Amino acid sequence: MSTPYYIPDTNIPLPPVDADVLTTACDYCIVACGYKIYRWPVKGGKVGGQMAAENAFGADFPVDPLGPWVAPNQYNIVLHKGEPHHVIIIPDKDTKHVNVNGNSSIRGGALAKKVYNPQTPTRDRLKSPMIRMFGTLMPVTWDLALEVAAEVGKHTIKKHGENAFCVKTFSYGYMENTYAISKYALRSVGTANFTFHDTPSDVTSTPGFRDAGFDNFGPSYQDWKDAETLLICGTDPYESKTILFTDWIMPAIQNGQKAIFMIPRRTAGVAYAEKNGGLWLDIQPGTDLLVVNAIARVIIENGWQDAEWIRDWVNNKWESSSGFGQGTRNTPWQWRTTWGKFQTNGYDDFVKWLMAQDEFEPTAAAETAQIDVEKIYKAAEWMAKPRDDGSRPKTSIMIEKGFYWSNNTGNTNAISSLGIITGCGGRPGQVIGRAGGHQRGGLKGGSYPRNKSPEKLPGRRRRAMDTDRYLMSGHTRFAHVIGNTWIQSMCGSQSLSAKFEELTVQNPHQIRSYDKQTIIDTLKARVDSGGMVVVNQDIYLVDPIGARFADIVFPASGWGEENFTRANGERRLRLYPKFYDAPGEAKPDWWIVANLAKKMGFKGYDWKDSNQVLEEAARFSRGSRKDFFMLKVAAQKEGKTLHEKFAEFGTDGIQGPVVMLEDGTLQGTKRLHDTTRELPETGPAGANRFNKKLTHFNSQTGKCNIQKSPWSLFSDYWAWMKPKEDELWITSGRINERWQSGYDDRRRPYIVQRWPENWVELHPEDAAERGIENGDYVMLYSDRIPVQTDTTVGVEGDDFTFTKLMDEGHIELTEGAITAVAIVTPALKKGMLYMDFLHTAQPANALSGRVVDWISGNYNYKMGVGRIKKIGTSPYKDSFRSMSFARRDIA
Repeated sequence: MSTPYYIPDTNIPLPPVDADVLTTACDYCIVACGYKIYRWPVKGGKVGGQMAAENAFGADFPVDPLGPWVAPNQYNIVLHKGEPHHVIIIPDKDTKHVNVNGNSSIRGGALAKKVYNPQTPTRDRLKSPMIRMFGTLMPVTWDLALEVAAEVGKHTIKKHGENAFCVKTFSYGYMENTYAISKYALRSVGTANFTFHDTPSDVTSTPGFRDAGFDNFGPSYQDWKDAETLLICGTDPYESKTILFTDWIMPAIQNGQKAIFMIPRRTAGVAYAEKNGGLWLDIQPGTDLLVVNAIARVIIENGWQDAEWIRDWVNNKWESSSGFGQGTRNTPWQWRTTWGKFQTNGYDDFVKWLMAQDEFEPTAAAETAQIDVEKIYKAAEWMAKPRDDGSRPKTSIMIEKGFYWSNNTGNTNAISSLGIITGCGGRPGQVIGRAGGHQRGGLKGGSYPRNKSPEKLPGRRRRAMDTDRYLMSGHTRFAHVIGNTWIQSMCGSQSLSAKFEELTVQNPHQIRSYDKQTIIDTLKARVDSGGMVVVNQDIYLVDPIGARFADIVFPASGWGEENFTRANGERRLRLYPKFYDAPGEAKPDWWIVANLAKKMGFKGYDWKDSNQVLEEAARFSRGSRKDFFMLKVAAQKEGKTLHEKFAEFGTDGIQGPVVMLEDGTLQGTKRLHDTTRELPETGPAGANRFNKKLTHFNSQTGKCNIQKSPWSLFSDYWAWMKPKEDELWITSGRINERWQSGYDDRRRPYIVQRWPENWVELHPEDAAERGIENGDYVMLYSDRIPVQTDTTVGVEGDDFTFTKLMDEGHIELTEGAITAVAIVTPALKKGMLYMDFLHTAQPANALSGRVVDWISGNYNYKMGVGRIKKIGTSPYKDSFRSMSFARRDIA
C-alpha cells in the first residue's frame, strides 16, 4: 500500500484587523476546548500585517511561543455566502474555562482541516442525495430521495409493524439534531428498534452508576484537579482527552496528587504518573471488578471507610425500595434488583456480603488479575487511610470505556460502592464520574417504548431491544442509519456485515429502473420478501454501510455548517456557530429528518431553522444534566433567539443545569450532587426547577444505593473467553492522534502518514515466540467468536447467563480475521494485544464476542481473544517516512 506523505505549507496569511471573529468549540473529544474563528474574503487579496496594528490578533509577529501563532493545519479556505473566504481556527487564549492557557490537542489543533475545501482530501464529502440504481449510487433530487424513503418506510410500518423500522443514530451530534431524530423515531414512528452508535440497545452505558445514584458527568474539571488521590479506570485521559490531562490532571500530579491508573497497557499518562510517584494497576482484561472489590475490602478491614459520609448518605433497603411514590417496579433500577442480586440492606449488609466472597481476598484477586498484591494495599491506603490528625484524603474516581465495557454491570456496581466507601460524594475534589468520550449532544424528543420490546427478562421485566440480534434474526426490514459506523462499532462485526449483505445486495429485489414508482415498488418487494432497505445519512460515504449496502444516501452537514449547541464533559453548554457554507446540497440532520417525517405524514416538524428546533426542545432538557430551559426564558424576556443567548457566553459557556436567580441572573452548576451547595430558601422562582441532583443523588431518597457486584454473574463468560493454548487477549482503545473512526483523520495527510493502517501492539516475548518484528504485517484471527442468537424470553433467574445460553443453543461460534502492522513494545503485558478501537477497514471489534451483559444489555467490547501470525513485511518496516515504532509510554 502506498503511503501519502505530508508536505506542510510554509506561508499562512494573517487575518486583517477587520476580519470576522467568532467563538466556537472543538468538535472532537469530550473536553470541547474553546476556539476562535477568523474569517475574511479571499477577494481583494487583503491580509493582515506583521505589526500589532495590522492584524486581528493585535500582536507583533513573530510572536513568543505562547502567542497567537498559526500553524499550517489551522488555516483553510471555505465558501461563505457563496464567496471564497480565508479561515484561521486557533485556540481561544482569552477563555476562562476548559483550555484556559489556549492549549489544544493534536486533534483540535487541526480543526481547520476538517472543513470542506474541494482542493483538499475533504473533496469526497457527500453533496447530493443518492439512490442505488443498477448497483451504483446515483445523484438524485431531495424530493425523489425523501419520497422513496417515506413511501417504503410507511409501507414497512403498516405491513410489518413499527419494530420492523430501525433507527440507529448518534447520541452526540448536537442537541438540535438528536432532538429531531429521537422525536421522529420514538414519538412519531414509535419503534423500539432504536439505539445509539455505541450500544446494541437503548440502555445506560454505566448501569451501576445509575443504580447507585451517580450522574455520569457530575464532576467539574476543577474537581479532578483538586483531588489528592485520583483513581483512573479504563482510560488514559492524555491519549483521548488530552487537555483534561495536560491542563488539569498533570498540574495536580506535579503538586502532589497521587494518580492511580487501572488499565492493562502502559501509556504516556501512566508513565507520567509513575515518574511522579503514581501507581499502575496492570490488570488483565475483565478482572477490574476483583481488584476494585479487593481494594474496598482492604479499606474496610482497616476501618478506613468514610463512616460519617456513609452514615449520612447511604440508603437502607427500605429507602432503596420505596419513597417518592415510585414503588418497587416502576424504574429501571428496581426492575433489575428485585431479585436480590445487587440490592443491599445498607452498608453493614454490603460489608457482610463483601467479606464472604473469597475471590475478593487481595491475594486471590491479584492472582486472577495477574498484578502484584502490594499494589492493592497501596491503592487502598492512598485512597482512604486517614492522616495522623484524623483528616481524610480527598479521593476522586474517574472511569471510562475500557472499564465499563469490560464487565458492564459488575464493574460499574463495584466502582460505585468503592466510591461510596471512600466518600466520593459531590464535594470539591471528592467526586466520581466518567471522563467521557464524545461530547454530550443528546436530547430525547420522545420516550423509549419499552413495552414494545421483545426482550423479556425473568419476572415481569423488559429490557430495551437488542437491535443487532433483531436484525440478525431477520426482523428488521427498514434501517435508517444516521452518522455512525454501525457494523464496525459493534462486536462480531464481520458476521454482522455478512448479514447486512445477505439482507440487502443479495436480495433479488434490486433497483433497475429510473422510474420513481418502480423504485418504490422494488424496495417494498424487498421488505416483504424478508430483505432489508437501508437509508444512510452521513457527511462522508461510509464503507460498508453506505458504500456497499445503502439503497438511499442522504448528505448531511456538520460542524461549522449550521448553528448548533451541545455540552462538554463538565456540562458546559455552548453555541457552535455556522461560519461557512455546507457543500452542495448537504443539509443538517434535523432538516433531513423533519422533511422525511412530513412526507411520512407526521405532524410537528415545521421548523424553519435550527434555533426553532432548539426552542421547542428546551422544555425536554428540564430535569436533565444539561437543563437550559431558563436560557430560553431569559432569551424571550430580552427579545432574543435562544441561539443568540447561547452566543453571549462565548467559549466560556455555562454549565448545566442552569437556574435563574431572583434578579434574573443565570447561574450554572459547577458540579452535580453538590452536598455543599445552598439553594435559595425561598425555593425555585418562576419557571425554575430545582432538580434533586443539584444537591442530592439520583435515587428515590436522594441518598446513594450501595450495591453488591457478584463476580459469579460474569465469571463463566470470562473463564470461557480467557485465552487457550496460543491465544492472546485482544483489546482496543484510543490513541492521541486519531479520533473515533478516523472519518476526518483519513483526510489529513499528516495523520495518514503517521497511521496509514491499523496496527497492533504486542509484548516482545509474544512477538519472539511467533517470529514477529516491528513493521511486520500480521493477521489476527479466531474461530471461537461467540455470537448470541435469537431474542430470548427469560423465565428463570439464570436464563441469560453465558453458561445457560450455551447449553440452550443460543450461542453460535463464528470466525473472524483482520490484518495489522505489528508494533513490538513492553508497554503492555505478555499475553495481550492492543489495537485502535475503531479502525473501519480492520475493526478490532471483529474479534470481540457479540454477547451482551445479561443485566444491562451492553457489549463487553474490550474483551476479545485470538491468535496472531506473521503474513509478510509492511513497507513501513525499513522506512522512516511513515509509521514510527518508538515507544509511546514515555514521560
